[in-house]
Amino acid sequence: MARYRFHCTNGLECVFDARGAEIRAAGRLSVRARRVAADVMQALSDRTDWSEWRVSVHDLSGRRVLVQPFGQLVGDRSLAA
Repeated sequence: MARYRFHCTNGLECVFDARGAEIRAAGRLSVRARRVAADVMQALSDRTDWSEWRVSVHDLSGRRVLVQPFGQLVGDRSLAA
């Protein structure tokens, strides 16, 4: 099992994951990224435009292992029209 950090950004603002999460299989990173995106959208519910936001997943050495836009993670309903 490895620990990964799931940071979120739109290029100007960042939500950093200082604690991270232990993921058993690398194939499950997208599942966790989807959950993190949904949590950030709920926490910042005053926002309506998520089109530039993405989840950037890093291992504990700081190496980026996955980047996924919020739109791919939570569906088009979350993006501004």
